[in-house]
Amino acid sequence: MLLPDNVHPADSIYYNGAFVLQAIQENLPQNTLDLYFSAKRSRNMSMPVFVLCLDWLFILNLIALNDQGKVELCS
Repeated sequence: MLLPDNVHPADSIYYNGAFVLQAIQENLPQNTLDLYFSAKRSRNMSMPVFVLCLDWLFILNLIALNDQGKVELCS
């Protein structure tokens, strides 16, 4: 859930997605596991939350996989 009403906002996909997006902006492009560790340095999140953040950012058309299979920002 993006903005749950029974969970602290810092535990939401919406909030954690900002840290994933920031990690992508700082280190373009990178594979999924490296991106996870980059985002985890800023915000300690679990792998399932990270994957949900990637899904959400992909649906919003903010990120994509390039030909090498690395995550990058959409232009």
